Amino acid sequence: MTAEQFHKHLQAHAESFAKAVATNEGEWIIKGFIDVYRRIYTISVDTKIVSKVLELLLFPMFVEFAKKHGLEIELCPQQNFYPDLTFTHPPTEARFAVDIKSTYRTSETEVNGMTLGAFTGYFRNRDSNKNTLYPYSQYAAHFVLGVIYSKCDDAADERKQFTLDQLPQIPSVIKDFHFFAQPKFRIAAARPGSGNTKNIGSATKIDELIHGTAPFAALGEEVYDDYWMFYLTRDMAEALGTKRPYTNLKTYLEYKNRGIDTLKAHAKEIAKLAENEPAGEEDEP
Repeated sequence: MTAEQFHKHLQAHAESFAKAVATNEGEWIIKGFIDVYRRIYTISVDTKIVSKVLELLLFPMFVEFAKKHGLEIELCPQQNFYPDLTFTHPPTEARFAVDIKSTYRTSETEVNGMTLGAFTGYFRNRDSNKNTLYPYSQYAAHFVLGVIYSKCDDAADERKQFTLDQLPQIPSVIKDFHFFAQPKFRIAAARPGSGNTKNIGSATKIDELIHGTAPFAALGEEVYDDYWMFYLTRDMAEALGTKRPYTNLKTYLEYKNRGIDTLKAHAKEIAKLAENEPAGEEDEP
């Protein structure tokens, strides 16, 4: 199975997710948590809580997806490990990473944005097993199953308890779901997810997320990898005692051009020096 085939299957399956998690009116089917005394506590609109409950709700659907397409599925072994789901196609031994990401609408055309995983650690040391189920390099492709939703204005008071008989009266905290599947690089932004964190940020335009047309989609995954593997936050640069080489795509282009121009200007000298250089460890047979 190729990455393109997997993407096509995942996108088709994602289209059925909204019906599985929402009522006919578009409201979330999850109303709250219930205790042994049959008391219901409403869910907070906090994005971390919403995201985790959504993940739990979607896992059985991913199991169904794996069976339908002859895939083996493995869940994330620990919290904060990458990725949320690993799919393996036994006949081809192709392995695909899928992270579940969610965000809420801030307008009809934009969302708050998502964090798409670290740009340090396993992302840079791609043969490492640290904080990842398999080394990053062993995945044929990296995907995001995205969930876009709207917050409900009439969410219930979190301090209030309900009984099972009152279930129909409990308003949902989110509604109007839209699911999409895209290769991670196609929805990535050129800025961190939030503040000075070491996470890749996403596009915030809904159209770019759904259709995978964020900046790196046109530039390609190689540029995306190069940009984020050498990106430095302010704190990272200070710790290294250096200036940040670039902070966005414009300054990234300027940075790359400076290096290319210098190399071109000294091409003859570099070629001559290379002839006299001793072989490094990587060059030895």
